[in-house]
Amino acid sequence: NFITRLSALCLRKSKMQQRHQSSRRPAVPLGSRILTDPSKVFEHNMWDHMQWSQEEEENAKEKAAENSLVKVQWEDQDKYEREASKYWNEFYKTHKNNFFKDRNWLFLEFPEILPEKRREELKTEERSSEHIKINSANSFSHKNEMFEEGEKYWKKNYGGGSTSVRRYVFNKNQAKSLTDNPQAKNCGEEFGRLESFPGSDATYRILEVGCGAGNSVFPILKVLCNTPGTFLYCCDFASGAVELVKSHSSYNSAWCSAFVHDVCDDALPYPFPDEILDVILLVFVLSTIHPDRMQGVVNRLAKLLKPGGMLLFRDYGRYDTAQLRFKKGHCLSENFYVRGDGTRVYFFTKDEVWNMFNLAGLTEVQNLVDRRLQVNRKKKVKMQRVWIQSKFQKPL
Repeated sequence: NFITRLSALCLRKSKMQQRHQSSRRPAVPLGSRILTDPSKVFEHNMWDHMQWSQEEEENAKEKAAENSLVKVQWEDQDKYEREASKYWNEFYKTHKNNFFKDRNWLFLEFPEILPEKRREELKTEERSSEHIKINSANSFSHKNEMFEEGEKYWKKNYGGGSTSVRRYVFNKNQAKSLTDNPQAKNCGEEFGRLESFPGSDATYRILEVGCGAGNSVFPILKVLCNTPGTFLYCCDFASGAVELVKSHSSYNSAWCSAFVHDVCDDALPYPFPDEILDVILLVFVLSTIHPDRMQGVVNRLAKLLKPGGMLLFRDYGRYDTAQLRFKKGHCLSENFYVRGDGTRVYFFTKDEVWNMFNLAGLTEVQNLVDRRLQVNRKKKVKMQRVWIQSKFQKPL
């Protein structure tokens, strides 16, 4: 009787597993969810490569024009500029590292973050095991920067260890660079006095600008920890954010150096010389800076790249849902807004991005508008998301 009951139980379990597997939707690769049948719009959280009709485009322009009619008073605009770091410090003090999700989509969109050899190893590991799993279902459908904040946030803010160090010796090319560039010369003289800098023995160096609580840092470090010769720098002008990164259990100064830095301050030196970076990651950061200061920021970052180095950019695009949800009285200037918590955001066009990086002497590798339809299946709400994604390279 016992064996009979056990056999029946095993058979029942097997049938339940078969029914469960047959009812599961097959995994869909990132970028391939194309909405061809509008009646199926709520079958996924995100649809890729959306094309806007002329009517949708006009409606978006009208909403943006309407919410820009009433500008923030000049006195308040000046306050938001002067006290920008204070507002972001308050943001991280309130939310700590629980606000944004880890950007595990980074390696799908920006494989250039990693050295070429490591990219190939990563592909092999993905095929052979679940050791490093980058699931498209966990990409922008769950990890975009604004929607995760929830409806309450929308209403409130839109109006409704020891580092490995060696002596630094300038080679001939670097010496010439310092001679031609007075600013770099000062930086070099400073480091000449220090005779060392974090990551000086690395052969592949990455900088993330505006690291926040480390939502890009730690997915990158997870991969870099198996890659000798690599080093990750990360900075933020909110000291509270940098402290969150440094206090994280996965932070290791042998692989990473987190530091406070205001990228708008041209006179503020970086803790490393110019022209040593292979990659700069600039994701949802430039939009927080006043439009008048953006070009200066990009120019300075371009100097940090070595010839052939890559700047990887992703940020908010014009007429994204986040822009259209602002109410009157939150507009600072054209396409530039302040949220209820005092943090600011700008919405780019593809041409604006190209012009900035081109003026900084970088060459376009990729520059596109990424339009997606984000869906809240429970509430039956649809949101048109617009991002700009770009890759620009420093000429050899």
